[in-house]
Amino acid sequence: MPIPSSDSVSPQEIANALGLPDDGIKTQTSQVQAETELSIAAIRLSHPNLDSRSGWENVKLNRAAHVRFVMRGLPGLSEGFTGLDASKPWLIYWMLHALELMSVELSEGDRSRVVSTLATCQHPDGGFGGGHGQISHLATTYAAIHALAILGTEEAYRSVRRDELYRWMLRMKQPDGSFVMHDGGESDVRGSYCALAVAKMMGITTPELTDKAGDFVASCQTYEGGISAYPGLEAHGGYTFCGLAALAILDRIDAVDVKRLTAWAAASQFNFEGGFQGRTNKLVDGCYAFWQGGVFPILEAHFKRKDPRWSVFRDDRGVPHGLFDRVKLQEYLLLCCQDARGGLRDKPGKRPDYYHTCYCLSGMSCAQNYYTWDDSLNDIRLIHATETMLGEAGPNGRSAAKEADTHWEKFLEEFREPRFNSMDVVVQGQPIRTVTGSIENILQATHPVYNIRIDKVFKWQQLGAAMNQQQHIS
Repeated sequence: MPIPSSDSVSPQEIANALGLPDDGIKTQTSQVQAETELSIAAIRLSHPNLDSRSGWENVKLNRAAHVRFVMRGLPGLSEGFTGLDASKPWLIYWMLHALELMSVELSEGDRSRVVSTLATCQHPDGGFGGGHGQISHLATTYAAIHALAILGTEEAYRSVRRDELYRWMLRMKQPDGSFVMHDGGESDVRGSYCALAVAKMMGITTPELTDKAGDFVASCQTYEGGISAYPGLEAHGGYTFCGLAALAILDRIDAVDVKRLTAWAAASQFNFEGGFQGRTNKLVDGCYAFWQGGVFPILEAHFKRKDPRWSVFRDDRGVPHGLFDRVKLQEYLLLCCQDARGGLRDKPGKRPDYYHTCYCLSGMSCAQNYYTWDDSLNDIRLIHATETMLGEAGPNGRSAAKEADTHWEKFLEEFREPRFNSMDVVVQGQPIRTVTGSIENILQATHPVYNIRIDKVFKWQQLGAAMNQQQHIS
């Protein structure tokens, strides 16, 4: 429902009318929730004409400012970042992924410098640490491998010590199927996801590495439906993503109660704010646009794989909806998470940073695109506008080709129905997108399991297969 831009309506009135009810019981939690709703209502009222299409056309992703924000940090960071000295691969990944989603490609020289920097983080015994001389850690190994995959060069692939990496990850594997994050470290669902994603990206997935991994993840599902870090703990958006993505890699999503997981994740999206919370009774946070929002493309592809009749495009009008509100999520990110100076943030009043810039854009990419399962790829892919969206041709005497054309015309008519805040971009042969605000807000499509550009996942895996084959032959 559009919020009117009118001097006769105050932010407090809007927050009172549309925010979460507190049942008349004031607590610290309800107070900060009310303050957050008030700040969001004020921001929405500051944008003119959000009750009209012309008003929403002026809601834009400040792409140039965000690119400058990221590019300023890429050559090197100030001494204020020394507290993140153990997170160098993460900083590189956050920056590179944000840039690739905004269609920025690095120069050849910059790509080589990234490879050289990450090489200093690689441990001789396998894996990557947070910086030079630091012990290997599954989280920074994940960040390093995915940053190298974004680069997508032979130099980047050759820089990884695959054999040592595999042996090190086997050492991290625990008898219950979990992985410790580092030697002597904790085991949790993060480790499962990081290890399995790295193994898949580097072509080193083996039965020994994956044995019981799905059982451990499934044991972390809570009574709420979400997934916790470890059995018996609280469901959390980040761990739910990690668990579901790990099960997707293992082809074992049905090891958990998918219906309860879907319901829990859907309930974590706020109706008024439009964004997601990470846990029950927590505030909205822009980073969960991906950690929670990225769950739904995986689920939608899973449901399509299980039942070819299932469609993300089917509701009472035949227009797209899916399992979450893609438009509301984009609204929150565009209106509330952009800093005018560049970069994206948690919520109004917070400072932008590279982490939130990466994951806000990742969530926006998931919300703009539609995903399905492809048996020939054995992977998730984008839905393109050449496909028949409304099912098989009916027995009405027409030829199959003419029936498909009729379906296509009907689909376009219903799919392009104008709405105040968003538009559907349907170009035959191209991925279908729903874009909130200006058409200029379109981002590159991320892979919901690995969270790098979907085309680069396939290119990296193909590059690895070719290079490994050459190495085997030689």
